[in-house]
Amino acid sequence: MATVELTTANFDEVTERDGIVLLDFWADWCGPCKRFAPVYERSSEKHPEIVFGKVDTEAQQELGAKFNIRSIPTVMAIKDGVIVYAQPGALPESALENLIEQVEKLDMEEVRQQMGDHEHKH
Repeated sequence: MATVELTTANFDEVTERDGIVLLDFWADWCGPCKRFAPVYERSSEKHPEIVFGKVDTEAQQELGAKFNIRSIPTVMAIKDGVIVYAQPGALPESALENLIEQVEKLDMEEVRQQMGDHEHKH
């Protein structure tokens, strides 16, 4: 599956479903983003069960602001509607594959429990 362009119109629908959604926050003027794009595209071909979304931070400034995107590219991973990873910086292919593997292994019951524990501590 190739990458999906995400906008404010389809963002919630795509990111709130069950399963894994990866997001690449990027912009046309960003050199590292352009170098990361083919890596991201290749991974999307290898993992048809995962949605690979791209958010153009110039066209979708609202989404960039919503997630406090300060530098791009920023890669975000969402599993079953929960953000489980968000880091700025282009990832080498091996690191992106490793991230996908880690996200696939996540036990979401455990993650939600930890998030619940974390929220009660404040």
